[in-house]
Amino acid sequence: MSEPTSDLLRFATVGSVDDGKSTLIGRLLVDTRQLFDDQLEAVATASAKRGVGDLDLSFVTDGLRAEREQGITIDVAYRYAATPTRKFVIADCPGHVQYTRNMATGASTAEVALVVLDANEGLKEQTRRHLCIAALLGVRVVIVAANKMDLTQWDESVYTKVVDQVNDVAQRLGFTDTTVIPVSALKGDNVVERSYVATWYQGPTVLEALESAPAGSWASSASGARLPIQWVLRQNGGGRTYAGMVNGGEFTVGQQVTLMPQGITTTLKAINGPRGALDVALPGLSVDFDLADDTDAGRGDLLATAPLPTATREFEATICWFSDKPVMAGTRLRLKHTTRSTPVMVRSIAGQLDVGNLTVADVTELKMNDIGLVNLMTAEPIVVDDYRDNRVTGSFILIDEVTNATVAAGMIGHANFI
Repeated sequence: MSEPTSDLLRFATVGSVDDGKSTLIGRLLVDTRQLFDDQLEAVATASAKRGVGDLDLSFVTDGLRAEREQGITIDVAYRYAATPTRKFVIADCPGHVQYTRNMATGASTAEVALVVLDANEGLKEQTRRHLCIAALLGVRVVIVAANKMDLTQWDESVYTKVVDQVNDVAQRLGFTDTTVIPVSALKGDNVVERSYVATWYQGPTVLEALESAPAGSWASSASGARLPIQWVLRQNGGGRTYAGMVNGGEFTVGQQVTLMPQGITTTLKAINGPRGALDVALPGLSVDFDLADDTDAGRGDLLATAPLPTATREFEATICWFSDKPVMAGTRLRLKHTTRSTPVMVRSIAGQLDVGNLTVADVTELKMNDIGLVNLMTAEPIVVDDYRDNRVTGSFILIDEVTNATVAAGMIGHANFI
């Protein structure tokens, strides 16, 4: 947390399978000299075993044996990189429809979506699904790498067609900043170094677009400061403090805070961080709070500043359903929201999003990888913000109580494009 938030960018690479996401990230890391010699040797060895040439750049991020054997990304691969002007946290997300749940995980903390698509084929259904999920997750900046342009002989008309498709979808999904870059991840054109083949393109390279993208949005929100209580600490000599991770805004000593869902107002007496006492607790920092008044606060409760969140047992949400078993009205699950876990029932299915034309259809159930609107009712009150105001207190997951599998990711509130 000592790094300025504007100098740290979290981005996720998304798109359909085989469009070149892992190769693009591999090229980005290799050409910016982010890899050690032993890492390059390991990639070269894996490439030789598969007989794919001297260096298959997709192996830089595809670390699982199954990924290298099948030639696809299965799990989210996190990598870290730095240039003289910025640091990056990179989530390389899988493109296969079977692993959509992993893509949602990787994009959940991203500020920018780096969309990789095959310029010859344009926007596929899975690419549209990924864009929808990114928009639902609060991503507003999109950088599109129109890959494999070398196979089109750098035909400008192919690039123009991709731009038109992307701009149409971006406008409907509410993205505020969209950049489309013609690239060849395999050969490195317009990834880090500018291509001298596409003389008609005068825009930024992928690296230049990432270095200039707005960063720090993960640390700010339209809500007040929030601390979901994770643990209650008993102090020597008596008294209790309340530990958790700050989000939404900053807390300061002497500030008035409200314990929810109880609605008790008290004063923040002291803040203790990893290295001792603090005057201010910034978003992303794990701390414990000493309150001026005794309370019955426990794990799952929340300390907040104005504007306050809402304590409720019934709410509307947008979910992405991951299970092969459909969900319908009356389905009972378990909801995990911040540090609270409670039984939940699906009261109704309000609609299902068609990712092709971005319309909502009336349905009675949601199937695997469907995105839909649902009305939920919890056994205990939870303290929530609209997801558009706070990505932490506005999100949740749904868990099958029998198998303990995560079956859905949810965003509280009605998506702005549905």
